[in-house]
Amino acid sequence: AENFKRMNNSAERLCLPQFDVEDAVEYLRKFVEVEKDWVPDQYGTSLYLRPFLFGTDADLALHGISHATFMVIACVVGSYYKSGLAPVDMLIEMDDVRAVRGGTGYAKCGGNYAAATRAGEKAAKKGYSQVVWVDGVERKYVEEGGGMNLMFVWDGKLVTPELNGSILPGVTRRSCIQLFKDWGLPLEERLISVDELFEAAANGKLEEAMCVGTAAVICPIGELTYQGKEYVINDFKTGPLAQKLYDTLTGIQWGDVEDPHEWTCVL
Repeated sequence: AENFKRMNNSAERLCLPQFDVEDAVEYLRKFVEVEKDWVPDQYGTSLYLRPFLFGTDADLALHGISHATFMVIACVVGSYYKSGLAPVDMLIEMDDVRAVRGGTGYAKCGGNYAAATRAGEKAAKKGYSQVVWVDGVERKYVEEGGGMNLMFVWDGKLVTPELNGSILPGVTRRSCIQLFKDWGLPLEERLISVDELFEAAANGKLEEAMCVGTAAVICPIGELTYQGKEYVINDFKTGPLAQKLYDTLTGIQWGDVEDPHEWTCVL
């Protein structure tokens, strides 16, 4: 349901029609019932579901959408990781901008991916897995990692960029924050400058770094590069908190771990 609530928020920003969240969940349930033979049962695999919404007005004028089509596509996928929960290396992107406050950064919008592609391609040619985005106004605060939210274990606390209008309010991000609260661990949502982040990396206060999102769930960051200088995090190893978050979230998804917040939808 939280995914569909966010989808409605995105639709509002893009002037697409709203839909009933409970109806959308039921549509998805029926879809999976019909396609149940495609649902894999091997651990780490899943039937990946992608609902999407697009305008279908029969004209080319620039205005809000009156008619739209809601669709769901699905694909059987294996484990996102082929070699375990392996850390990645990422490059701080200081030229291209993914999103700005007042734009569509907080919406799940195809245009956001288009804006992000060039920097990702440039980073890949240099041997990096993805880029870390900084804000588009002051060009000094870290915001997202590739297409995922960022989280850091910093001096014993979980620190994550605050939602400011240009950062996607990811459901996995929300789930991780809730788990931290459940565990009684300290948490900060705030602005994080690039300089502050790398000072923490240099003096050892940055214990873990990770991206969190639907497909990967948790993606540890083993190295960050900024202005040609490389900073290794946790000896390029998966940290204990990243592992715990991954094990708990995937355990809830598979029904192996208690789901106190009713995140899963059982057919």
